[in-house]
Amino acid sequence: MVSRITEQHLKRNLGLIRTTMLGVGGSLSAANFVIIGEAAGMAGYAIVPIVIVCGFLSLLTMFSYAELGTAIPLAGGEYTFSKVAYGGFTSFLTGWFEWLSNMFYTALSAIGFAYVISYLVPQINIPLTAVVVVAVFAIINLMGSKETATTETIITIIVLAVLGIFVVGGWSFIQNAPPEQPASPVGILGIFAATAYLFELYLGAEAVAAAQAEVKNPEKNIPRAIMLSALILIALYTSVVVVAVGVAPPEVLSHQASPIAYVAEQTMGPAGAVLVTIGLAITGLAATNEAIMAQSRVLYAMSRDGYLPKGLCKVHKRYCTPHVAIIVGAVFTAIFAATGLVNFVVYAVNLGFIIGFSIVNLAVIRLRKLAPHLKRPFKTPLYPLTPIAGIAASIFLMLFIDPSVLILGFELIIVALLIYYIRMVGSYRIRVAFGGISLGLGAFVCSTAYLVVANIIVLHGASQGLATLAFWVLIFVGAIQILAGILNLLASDR
Repeated sequence: MVSRITEQHLKRNLGLIRTTMLGVGGSLSAANFVIIGEAAGMAGYAIVPIVIVCGFLSLLTMFSYAELGTAIPLAGGEYTFSKVAYGGFTSFLTGWFEWLSNMFYTALSAIGFAYVISYLVPQINIPLTAVVVVAVFAIINLMGSKETATTETIITIIVLAVLGIFVVGGWSFIQNAPPEQPASPVGILGIFAATAYLFELYLGAEAVAAAQAEVKNPEKNIPRAIMLSALILIALYTSVVVVAVGVAPPEVLSHQASPIAYVAEQTMGPAGAVLVTIGLAITGLAATNEAIMAQSRVLYAMSRDGYLPKGLCKVHKRYCTPHVAIIVGAVFTAIFAATGLVNFVVYAVNLGFIIGFSIVNLAVIRLRKLAPHLKRPFKTPLYPLTPIAGIAASIFLMLFIDPSVLILGFELIIVALLIYYIRMVGSYRIRVAFGGISLGLGAFVCSTAYLVVANIIVLHGASQGLATLAFWVLIFVGAIQILAGILNLLASDR
């Protein structure tokens, strides 16, 4: 039976405002304002209702985050929820995709920063700039990041202020401009594809869940912060998109490296474009830094729990940071950042978080049955319809993710299965298993060699010399297999 779970060693010093700003800031990234242009090209003027729909689809799962966050106010977010509800491979798979999502989100944030800066400096190399940003912030994290919730709050307020100026200036421009002729309607598949593409705009609850062990009065502040951040983000993104498509047609936005800066220049002149670019660049750097920190902590936690090699949870003696996890995560991030492929990375981020969202909703349902008496200061409204709707929405959106990303996701699940099996069974048992297989194969090959030399297996059309050569090749291969099997079986369990 699951009892009330608490974690006492982390200091709870985050109030409602700072926690809400974590949720809002966790969703604000320079890349989010870059992909608006691509989505406008997919959906045309329908992008406005799509942004609203994405927000409310996300809100379905936010209720589940709020329930689990108040019932299990521990660090770790989705990974912790899944570990309590399921354990075993499900919790490992959740942590695996949580790390991958944060890794892809780090790459996306760095690429988004490069695209935003390219509006002012068109000559920069996008992939190279993204890799440099990843490397710089990996070094900063290695040395011990000074980033705090207070800094995150300040950055978020600055970005909100910049975007507020953008919306007010753009709205005034729209009121005085002649109405644009609406573009030809897009197909329903384009609308669904744009919905799946923009879903990652609303990932703020993940930031709240990651910090929930440090929130004051979590029973009240966690659900309030999650709901407030979701509503603020819906209002913010909707306002920005309304202004963007009101100033420039969707087909024009889709060809801009930084569509928001382009719109700002049309409404407020070059100074407006510079202001917006600086604001988005700041949030892009902050998002990259936080994502590097988040993914390294996921690797650290999974290594600590025995799911990944113990070396990943090593802490630097001088800087007291999980340096191995940071380096490993940064290397993989740099590889994807070097591609500069925004669309691919966006879909990869969405796939990981859609899987995470599905498991969070399933965890709510399982814990309602497994631990009906667990204290739940906040309960998901309209249960079980809300979590079921969240799962259904996730599965539906997955149908419109780029096929190449779905194939990658399937391959990553296979890799996760192999890693989990090897870690849980143990290297010694794996060696014994492979030793037995090698002995069996070696014996089979040697037996085949005997059948060949005894003419029981006849190599039609082969000369006696070729048959003899085949015999000695088989004997050699069989001997190697037998030797490998013996060495594996005799290896000590260290």
